[in-house]
Amino acid sequence: MCGGIGSRFWPYSRTDKPKQFIDFFGTGRSLLQMTYDRMVRLVPADHILVVTNERYEQLVKEQLPDVKPENILSEPDRRNTAPCIAWAAYHIGALDPEASIIVTPSDHLIMREAAFEECVERGFDFIDSHDALLTIGITPTRPETGYGYIQIGDEVSPGFMKVKTFTEKPDLELARVFVDTGEFFWNAGIFLWKVDTIKRALAKYLPDLDGIFCSGADKFGTSCEKEFIDCTFPSAPSISIDFGVMEKADNVYVECADLGWSDLGTWSSLYEISPKNIAGNVTQKCNVMAYDSSGNIFMAPDGKLVVVSGLKDFIVADAGDVLLICPKGEEQRIRQMVNEVNQRFDDKFM
Repeated sequence: MCGGIGSRFWPYSRTDKPKQFIDFFGTGRSLLQMTYDRMVRLVPADHILVVTNERYEQLVKEQLPDVKPENILSEPDRRNTAPCIAWAAYHIGALDPEASIIVTPSDHLIMREAAFEECVERGFDFIDSHDALLTIGITPTRPETGYGYIQIGDEVSPGFMKVKTFTEKPDLELARVFVDTGEFFWNAGIFLWKVDTIKRALAKYLPDLDGIFCSGADKFGTSCEKEFIDCTFPSAPSISIDFGVMEKADNVYVECADLGWSDLGTWSSLYEISPKNIAGNVTQKCNVMAYDSSGNIFMAPDGKLVVVSGLKDFIVADAGDVLLICPKGEEQRIRQMVNEVNQRFDDKFM
């Protein structure tokens, strides 16, 4: 899935080049390319689909030249993850009705890649023998308020549990309780299922959405597919797969793992996984001279010098035409800031 904007990483993540297309670590590979590198070890290259917004189709082609053009599904409108997954399911089902599918975001970081590969292989074995919608739960390392949580139930097979509840981003007190119980895991938004299993779930729990795709079932896998999608996709309800299906279905299971995972959804999450100097400062790309300053993250264009004094626990992000200076503890307000900037300046700084 490669269609999001990543507004919490503004001003580096912009409408024209969201965070999945950015090389945050100076490795020469964007988050999208790192995701592809990870997946191509598990799935044949010609079986990898990228679902993106049509404005990013060219970026995907540039960054992933080995992906066949027909494997890039370009949405004409942003409608959240359920329509994205529904289109992919109908497309794949037309090519292989027996297919097993892994769905993964393109902008997450997984540092324990060998563990991830083992986790996915076990997951494929599980869905081959169970009528299951499988999600991957991440062992929490802290009481994080920016992630959703999965509460585990009974173990049905070694390493696989029935999901008891999903909980959206909790407050700090509740997050601490979740971590202390040992029953809750972070929701990574990575799913495995058989194509017929997810299609049945869409029909049962999102019949209005499924009806749109079902009405053109004979067009998937043909030259008429894109024309059908362009005409009908914008009318699909905008809803997440979590809220629309996973929180309602009775055949949802979780495989829990420690993968060194981060959704890289915020500046603080980038700070947490980045190398720090003795004062706890993180420097991305630029040069920094910091006096009596600690716990900050600095990101600025290559070669730029940032000089600060008396700054503690701040985000300093210089993207050329936009300079963001914000306490890390208030970064949840960045989305609000983005909305207000957009209202005042139209899309000039978006």
